[in-house]
Amino acid sequence: MTTPSSVSVSESSPPQEPGQRPAGRWPVRRKKRDRKPRRPPTELPRWARDPEPVGPVRQATGTMLTILAAALIGFAIWTAFGSRLYFDRVQFDDYASFRAPLANGYAPTGPTDPYNPNRLVALGTPVAILQIPALQLQDVVLEGTTGQVLEGGPGHLRDTVLPGQQGVSVILGRRAAYGGPFAGLGSLAPGDPIDVITQEGVARYQVLDIRRAGDPLPAPLATGSGRLILVTADGVPFDPTGEVYVDANLVGQPFATPAQVLTSATLPADENAMSTDPSAWVPLVLWGQLMLLAAAAVAWLSRAWGRWQTWLVAVPVLTYLSIMVADQVTRLLPNIM
Repeated sequence: MTTPSSVSVSESSPPQEPGQRPAGRWPVRRKKRDRKPRRPPTELPRWARDPEPVGPVRQATGTMLTILAAALIGFAIWTAFGSRLYFDRVQFDDYASFRAPLANGYAPTGPTDPYNPNRLVALGTPVAILQIPALQLQDVVLEGTTGQVLEGGPGHLRDTVLPGQQGVSVILGRRAAYGGPFAGLGSLAPGDPIDVITQEGVARYQVLDIRRAGDPLPAPLATGSGRLILVTADGVPFDPTGEVYVDANLVGQPFATPAQVLTSATLPADENAMSTDPSAWVPLVLWGQLMLLAAAAVAWLSRAWGRWQTWLVAVPVLTYLSIMVADQVTRLLPNIM
């Protein structure tokens, strides 16, 4: 017999509706997960927001410092790589312009102009073609040895005779910058041939020795003979510590030798080896002022016109100004660097 107390709750409980909590049980509370507050739909992410406004003085200072840093980097790139393009262009133009005088017989054969004996040959005028087979070098030699002249190729020291003539002829060339035509000069060996083509013909030299500061000088030159001395910087590239000299004696008889006009006492100081070009200070200051004006214009236009629009126009202008400044600074460095 079943007693009322033995009846289970489930039997005595009324039927439940679907989804209804069973009678006699406490509700189960589920732990809510912490959720990040949703960003309002009108709020943009940080990377897409407009930058906070900056004061004009701070913005101008930042722009000028950026341009200065870019100019320093541009100077290093121009000196190491870009100057080679300038050297190649000058050599191409000079070779094209030197062929006609050389073929028609009115190229310079001495220190004076063939058309005006009372005037010296202008600086940068092509006077010879230098060929060194061991270095695979064939470059046009220019008159003069200033830093500006040596940017376009090897230069003839004006107080010496032209190659192939009786006496000592000296040619200077750069070690690293502007193509570095004399970079491999120290690798030449005694007996290596050197050919120089001038208006008077082809002169062949043979390397006698390679010397540096402190080494003994070669034997004095015999009467009626010629010698060629090639000079460049010694040490690591762009950090010269002295000079390297390659002495080469002329093979055969020298050509006719006109009288010299300039001497070591009258030669300008900026044409000696390891000298600088002080005349570059004036154009350097002018180009520097233009760069400062351009930097100020960029700072103002970036606020009034827009940052990206301004830099799109400013980059070509600043690049050109940086190259001009780098060219003048290079002239203030040693001319055979």
